[in-house]
Amino acid sequence: MQLGANIPMWDIGGEPDVIRDYAQAAEAMGYDYIGAADHVIGVNAASRPDWGERNTSADLFHDAFVLFGFLSACTKKIGFSTQVLILAQRQAALVAKQAACVDVLSGGRFRLGVGVGWNPEEFVTLNKDFSNRGRRSEEQVQFMQALWAEPHVTFDGKWHKINDAGINPLPAAGGIPVWFGGHEDVTLRRTAKWGEGWIMLAHPPGDGALAEFAKLRAYTKAEGRDPAAMGLEVWVSVGAGGPDDWRREFQFWQDAGVSHITVNNSYGRGNHHTRIPGRSLADHMDGIETYRAAVADLL
Repeated sequence: MQLGANIPMWDIGGEPDVIRDYAQAAEAMGYDYIGAADHVIGVNAASRPDWGERNTSADLFHDAFVLFGFLSACTKKIGFSTQVLILAQRQAALVAKQAACVDVLSGGRFRLGVGVGWNPEEFVTLNKDFSNRGRRSEEQVQFMQALWAEPHVTFDGKWHKINDAGINPLPAAGGIPVWFGGHEDVTLRRTAKWGEGWIMLAHPPGDGALAEFAKLRAYTKAEGRDPAAMGLEVWVSVGAGGPDDWRREFQFWQDAGVSHITVNNSYGRGNHHTRIPGRSLADHMDGIETYRAAVADLL
């Protein structure tokens, strides 16, 4: 099982020394990877009184590829994962190129988590179609996997075409792990067909999560792939409970076959994921250190 920590940029800020210190501290603590969220555009909430607490222009997001390129030079072994990149609002060939460059520059430490997004404003601004983003993202993944595998590719899809050309550099392993985020049934089917793992946030420890994991494994088997090789990622926080609670939760996920646990102390979802009250770098350093100490012997 791998343990990761998401970078709480909207809390701690995005200055180079702050981002560097957080990543280096996580690496020194023994974390396996760093995760980063993705948004290109944030709306002005003042002009949208019913927007709620969703992503706005007040929330800081560094471009994931630039961020991980920077951090690959500041660290030695910790991995990097997008959590998740909104693929359909980008050009697939450009994402393939950027991902390959980060992979090469980091020495193969990159994992690409992708999702379809929820905010039509971003798609309008980036001149991409919001209505077909799910179907289009399926072809995007296939297109990128083809570009990573060979120096010259011919691909004739509905939305993507290339005639005997390719990207350079290529990832050393001949591909980059693609993980899917999202909770619709179609997301599980896409993961089973093209992904190496699923990032699951919607369910607390319990029968609901187990049922979704079983469904994904069944879909994976139906695709002729090995369900045991399918990665599973969940997020945890020290925002509620204490070390004994965190250990019980960790052990539940471990017994369920989860392969990656990501500590995200700046995220809240429903009643099962609570952010920490503090927002400083020190608060977040303490949060990830406290969690790892609580579960270290279970890793």
